[in-house]
Amino acid sequence: MPVITASALTEFSQNLLVAGGFAADDARQMARLLIWANLRGTDSHGVLRIPRYIEMLGQGSVSTGGAPEVVSAFGAVTVIDGGRCPGAVGMGLAVEKAAALASRLGVGICAARAISHAGAVGFFAESLARQGQVGIVMTASKPLMSYFGARGEALSTNPIAISAPVPGADPVTLDMSTAAVALGKVLAARDTGRALEPGWAIDETGAETTDANRVAALLPMAGAKGSGLSLMIEVLASVLAGNAVIAPVLLGRKKGGFNGLVIALDPAAFGPRDRFDTDMAELADAIHALVPAEGTPSVLLPGERGAATARKRLESGIPLAVGTARRLAEAAAELNVAMPPELAV
Repeated sequence: MPVITASALTEFSQNLLVAGGFAADDARQMARLLIWANLRGTDSHGVLRIPRYIEMLGQGSVSTGGAPEVVSAFGAVTVIDGGRCPGAVGMGLAVEKAAALASRLGVGICAARAISHAGAVGFFAESLARQGQVGIVMTASKPLMSYFGARGEALSTNPIAISAPVPGADPVTLDMSTAAVALGKVLAARDTGRALEPGWAIDETGAETTDANRVAALLPMAGAKGSGLSLMIEVLASVLAGNAVIAPVLLGRKKGGFNGLVIALDPAAFGPRDRFDTDMAELADAIHALVPAEGTPSVLLPGERGAATARKRLESGIPLAVGTARRLAEAAAELNVAMPPELAV
């Protein structure tokens, strides 16, 4: 697998996105989000997405260069309309709005409707935690996953992330999909030629498949619990924001769309800040002190493995699957963008 530094991959990603038609600032925000995912080992949400993002821009399903607009503001709630802006841009603004409201009111909620694919939502939740707030972030999109007990695609894999600050340590960050696996992991499996895990997906007949090239729909995590959580994220991120996705798609009135919701909480609004910090540190210590199960080297907090991977990859470089590097090289050749020598395949 080719290995490239984070800085070189960031520069290449920005250049590729700009050459593909994205405004420079949009490309910068998109690259930052993508590289964050690659650094943490979440390659399914990293730079392998770039060719598809460029394709979406050409198809008109993504716009660039415009500024999301605030369409309503009431108390601690703001709603912005992205006008199909890149997800990194729309969700980035939603984080800013929610954080500002939480600093003033103790809680801030910002819905970002009519955006595009927002990638690894843990990036946005963690950015709030690094500001000292607790972040809750979720996104919703078109059907990709089956509904428990029904055939075919009916719900999105709607991800949710929750991140909380810990004094002197990385934030505790849960970042999960409501599907048994994120679609990006299926794409990554195609790039690497790996088989899927059982229970991840079904084929066109509705039978489970481990062949990434035959996936017709993803399966919800934990059966009815996963599909139920996804449905309620559609309510929170889409229906409340006035941009429903699932019902219009299932009823044949709409092709899809993307929405997001950011909730920021200021711990100081709930009581003394030093008490929260002490309790978070104590909670982290208590989990770390648990006796590991047989075959498990240590007990980790949510997001801890990704943070460790990021530190390692910042020093030694980011490995990319050969299939991903090849696809990026093809896009670079088509757009006349210089290919980093590290990614030559």
